[in-house]
Amino acid sequence: MQPSTFVIAFILFVLVLFYLAFFRPWQLRWGATDEEIKRSMPGDDIVEKPSFDATRAVTINAPAEDIYPWIVQMGVNRAGWYSYDLLDNLGRRSAEVILPEHQNIQVGDLNPMSPDGKQGLWVKDFRSTEWMLWWDKIGDTSWAWGIYSEGESYSRLVTRVRVKYRWFSPAILFNLIIEFFDIVMMRKCMLGIRRLAEAMSLS
Repeated sequence: MQPSTFVIAFILFVLVLFYLAFFRPWQLRWGATDEEIKRSMPGDDIVEKPSFDATRAVTINAPAEDIYPWIVQMGVNRAGWYSYDLLDNLGRRSAEVILPEHQNIQVGDLNPMSPDGKQGLWVKDFRSTEWMLWWDKIGDTSWAWGIYSEGESYSRLVTRVRVKYRWFSPAILFNLIIEFFDIVMMRKCMLGIRRLAEAMSLS
């Protein structure tokens, strides 16, 4: 092995070790407490032995009724994701207001995630102002949102994404995007919801 090849291999080894030992554990539980990670959420039974199991959380100075509508209307060609719009909303700015036309959801509705609005996750179930659950209909992916009130005006917004990787399926390319970049989008999204919900609560 040439010295340069050895150096490259060593650097890759260190990066992988850092990711597995430090970054991955941090990103899979960003903002969440031990109790929130252990607590069951809707949809936990959908994905058996998930390859990716992430629980993230943020405190919001607003009641559940001021948080839930922002979650309901999310999606491409809907309100967006309150995240990096250039990357995940076709460059269109995410909504800064509640959109009544996207508030009447039903079980079985598609939450669009593709440019054509035809691919995404489906609404599995929900309980108004408490939780929302999306899934892929085949049991490889679930995405739950839960709102847990703490007093009259504070809430914890918790989200849980569980994915089972299919290593020999074309879907693995999308899975790897989730593995390495989901935290970037999710953190921005949750902080965006916090900003919008707190502003609505004060208005």
